[in-house]
Amino acid sequence: MPGERVFMRGVACLCALQFMLAAPALAGAADGDSKEQAQRQATQPLNNAPVWRDVRGGDVNRYQTTQVRGVETNVLVQSEGEIWRQIRNGPITVYGGWLLIAICAIIAGIYYGKGAIKLHEKPSGRMVERFNSFERIAHWTMGISFCVLGVTGLIILFGRYLVIPVLGYTVFSWLAILSKNVHNFVAPVFVVSLLVFIVIYVKDNLPEKGDLAWLAKGWRMFAGEHMPSGRFNAGEKVWFWLGVVALCLVVSATGLILLFPNFEQGRLLMQQANVIHAIAGVLVIGFSLGHIYMGTIGVEGAYENMRIGYTDEAWAREHHEYWYNEVMAGKGVAGGSAPSTAKAVSVKEGWKL
Repeated sequence: MPGERVFMRGVACLCALQFMLAAPALAGAADGDSKEQAQRQATQPLNNAPVWRDVRGGDVNRYQTTQVRGVETNVLVQSEGEIWRQIRNGPITVYGGWLLIAICAIIAGIYYGKGAIKLHEKPSGRMVERFNSFERIAHWTMGISFCVLGVTGLIILFGRYLVIPVLGYTVFSWLAILSKNVHNFVAPVFVVSLLVFIVIYVKDNLPEKGDLAWLAKGWRMFAGEHMPSGRFNAGEKVWFWLGVVALCLVVSATGLILLFPNFEQGRLLMQQANVIHAIAGVLVIGFSLGHIYMGTIGVEGAYENMRIGYTDEAWAREHHEYWYNEVMAGKGVAGGSAPSTAKAVSVKEGWKL
């Protein structure tokens, strides 16, 4: 249409006029920048501070363009990366390393000073089911994967300070690469088993009467005092809620952010996730050292509970008296799954079952 052609010509003329008016200003600005940079190179050779200030401030479009579309594809220099490096290689490794050393020293002092917590009476020879097969599979799946992740994570975090001085750069390189890949592939197993573990054990770890009293006097068990409790004592419940539920879920969530960077998360989010992941990881590893100690050499007979699923009557009565009384009275559950059909079984039968 003639009218439309006239309108389009008018618009084109206005655009051309606007460009002609703006061109001198743009050229002047560019010429000013060029003159300033040339003068700086004459007085301070290789000093490109203004350019890099603009780049670090995010004003990169003055110096570059990109055809790649995505999160942070137009970021040439990310200043937060240096902050992340200083936090990771500073407070996390320094304070985290000393925290783990202190915990190990305390555990060693308790063991060599007091020894294992032993039974006050001789084993009766009659066994009570404490954990059924499914509960033990869930525990060991999560526990073993946790240990693998803990060891590989510590190598990744502290290896440059501990492995390189002893074994050298080449060995550390291979060990770090192996640890990274094992860490990445075991992580999903841990996350799934963690969720299953929480669902299985949450009921028996709910707060109940007597927990506060146990926490107030729990230290007395190291002096040989009898401390009755339910199926899990208050110390085990603290480990469950703080260590397993809180810290392990934080480690899992931040780990998934780091494990799958293709979900459009930027570098800043991944740096923050890495810092939180490392802090929570060090804390839960330190927390777990106490749990592992008490569940193996710290308490006589504790390891067999989770290994074979049965415990001696004397052990159950001394360490979990309230739960033992409920099972014996037929009011509780043996193994946490089904009512006990018999109050106890013989040692031989217990090992078979």
